[in-house]
Amino acid sequence: MAASSSRVMLGPLVAAIDQGTSSTRFLVFNAKTAELLSHHQVEINQSFPKEGWVEEDPKEILQSVYECMERTCEKLTQLNIDISNIKAIGVTNQRETTLVWDKETGEPLYNAIVWLDLRTQSTVERLINKTPGRNKNHLKHKTGLPISTYFSAVKLRWLMDNVDEVAEAVLTHRAMFGTVDSWLIWCLTGGKSGGVHCTDVTNCLGDQSAALVGQMCFQEGQAKNTSVLTYLFNCYLLQPVMSDHGLLTTVAYKLGRDKPACYALEGSVAIAGAVVRWLKDNLGIIQTSTELEKLAASVGTSYGCYFVPAFSGLYAPYWEPSARGIICGLTQFTNKSHLAFAALEAVCFQTREILDAMNQDSGIPLTQLQVDGGMTSNRLLMQLQADILCIPVVKPSMPETTALGAAMAAGAAEGVSVWSLRPEDLSEVTSEKFEPQINPEGKGHVTHCYLISILAVPICLNTDLQ
Repeated sequence: MAASSSRVMLGPLVAAIDQGTSSTRFLVFNAKTAELLSHHQVEINQSFPKEGWVEEDPKEILQSVYECMERTCEKLTQLNIDISNIKAIGVTNQRETTLVWDKETGEPLYNAIVWLDLRTQSTVERLINKTPGRNKNHLKHKTGLPISTYFSAVKLRWLMDNVDEVAEAVLTHRAMFGTVDSWLIWCLTGGKSGGVHCTDVTNCLGDQSAALVGQMCFQEGQAKNTSVLTYLFNCYLLQPVMSDHGLLTTVAYKLGRDKPACYALEGSVAIAGAVVRWLKDNLGIIQTSTELEKLAASVGTSYGCYFVPAFSGLYAPYWEPSARGIICGLTQFTNKSHLAFAALEAVCFQTREILDAMNQDSGIPLTQLQVDGGMTSNRLLMQLQADILCIPVVKPSMPETTALGAAMAAGAAEGVSVWSLRPEDLSEVTSEKFEPQINPEGKGHVTHCYLISILAVPICLNTDLQ
């Protein structure tokens, strides 16, 4: 009795599973104030069996979710917060990562093929060769997407063609296919004992869609950037706008069974935050991500060094899977600090190219960019981004906007209704704004133009060698 009476009464709570490429998190929010009450994070291992192949263990992904849920609930209990007040759990996830499992045993039939994996390049080329004029955009009017290694369908095709266990399970009607959201929901709702096999138009608010909601991008002409720049071009548009500049047309969100779908333009960058991991794990020039900012700040310039991290080809706006990374402009004076600065600039330049494409496609010039994700803790990167984009960059004080968006949508769902998404009811988000500090015709403009010419180099080199 004494223990229960001392519990903190906060009203309804909503949780979110945020299953990303490099880690899993479970977070619990107060539905009335949007306050983050507790969370736990577990890193995910990746394996690279061959060049260009990236895999993750589906069982490890699932176990990481269980561990995060357990630890978060323990922390809430220590805070005397009643976990029975958690009314719903939203799911947000790395989107195109593909899994196949046996519905009778519940066992995965192969590792999860991660979204940036390149093994399907020959499959993609074969499909493109079948289209009139060998046009990679042949299906874009139906899907909003080019035929690319990025998406899940070609990954499933590869699994069916190359993994005997998958082919056999398909023939015997035991195979279940899904992205990470489908795998988690099926397992968490019973698995082989009646688990629900489902998804929605955005993967149960996939990570980029969830961040749009968490950033409260509900108006035309708003955009946010994690590793994917997503631009909400019209919250009420019932027909999508097709890009003429290499962007994807996608569903931003559909917040209710009878609500209209809201569409967005999206520019996907294959390598952004993963640059930090590569510098740490492959080159060993930093031990932690925070060291990158210190290294770069110690020189304040790349000193003519440029870095194109096309480890998995180039995504938007080029969609060139055969491109490879390049570091150029090296001199005897170049050191690891200059390379660290060039790595940060590379992230900003990729965003600039996508932003330019979005402004051309939408006809609505962006006046500021809202950002989220782990890299936003790097203040030098945020200032560089503002300088290179020549518009303000706005960083929320609570960076977990992806998980917040999933929680908001779950709390507002039919049958739950503990979180109002009406504009007048939304909590005001405190943020920090980084203003551009250079002339639009200054360094940012020049280096951006220079980068475009560099980007062509790995494509041309690769083509010439074939």
